[in-house]
Amino acid sequence: MIDWGTEAGVQIFCAVLAWSRYRFVRFASDQRRETTLHRLAECFEELGGVPAKVLADRMGCLTGGTVANVVVPNAEYVRFATHFGFQPDFCEAADPESKGVVEALVGYAKRDLVVPAGGWSSTGEANVAATAWCTEVNGRVHSETMAVPAERLSTERAVLRPLPSLRPPLRHGELRKVDRLGTVRFGSARYSVPARLVGRSVEVAAHGGTVVISHEDAEVARHGVVAPGEVALDDAHYGGKVTRPTRAIRPRSPSEVAFLALGGVAEAFLRAAAAAGTPRLAGELAEIVALEASWGKVALHHAVERAVGFRRFKAADVRAILRAGAGVPTVTNPGAALLLDLPVAPTRSLDAYALEQVR
Repeated sequence: MIDWGTEAGVQIFCAVLAWSRYRFVRFASDQRRETTLHRLAECFEELGGVPAKVLADRMGCLTGGTVANVVVPNAEYVRFATHFGFQPDFCEAADPESKGVVEALVGYAKRDLVVPAGGWSSTGEANVAATAWCTEVNGRVHSETMAVPAERLSTERAVLRPLPSLRPPLRHGELRKVDRLGTVRFGSARYSVPARLVGRSVEVAAHGGTVVISHEDAEVARHGVVAPGEVALDDAHYGGKVTRPTRAIRPRSPSEVAFLALGGVAEAFLRAAAAAGTPRLAGELAEIVALEASWGKVALHHAVERAVGFRRFKAADVRAILRAGAGVPTVTNPGAALLLDLPVAPTRSLDAYALEQVR
């Protein structure tokens, strides 16, 4: 019997053998069909065989529909069951007794494993704890059977069906190696992953219009599908937003040195003026520097800053700003609507415009 549970955002896959009561618990990041089949195959590996029938809850990831209360498994689950040689079956709807054994295991794992742990840093770490927990509980006497599940498994294993010689790989998608640029190639496109995974192998799978990349059963990246030859990058994978390289400003003449001494606003003015194609820019800068003698450095700094805001890059513009002083407008963000109390104009009805009234 198999079932899923959720506790504190953790997805818990549980399976139990009906006779020996051997318990299998693992964690995952989701409850998709690929994940469920992955965990079920892993369970068979641990058991060393395959039961004749697998009873599952009516989980949507394994069902293809219901006809007259008979659940039809989806095609992929049928292929999986045929390959391993078991019969898929589903619990009765609204009948807790048909899956009480596995539901009890879900609750037990929540109380005794998930809650006391207080969380794990990764799914891989959580599954290490789950494996140790299963070893412990399967080695103790079961409260109902009054026997040790691990010991009864050795007897039950004799009636389990053998594992197929050719078994599908226990992974969600295609295995890819992360290159030195922190990307993987998939579908003739490249997708970024966290830089810490450079040189390691990850699993890449496409779900609809999304590419999901996992490492050690934990999702590490998610991108929208891009066209062949394109690259999907996430700045967070490289430690934050990528800064574009800029050409350093190297003043040569005395006027350039004096102008850039105004600080960052002078550099912004110079780059914006150059981008705007300002003619005789070197001469304009020399005239602006000369204004410091008359107006002072502080006032000139504010005037250059205002010139950048209004995209005025001539020395005459800066001089005009200095002369205007506090009378120039200040650029602000749009605020609330301006409400005015306007006078009420006298009105008259449309009857006053009738032809009879005009005559």
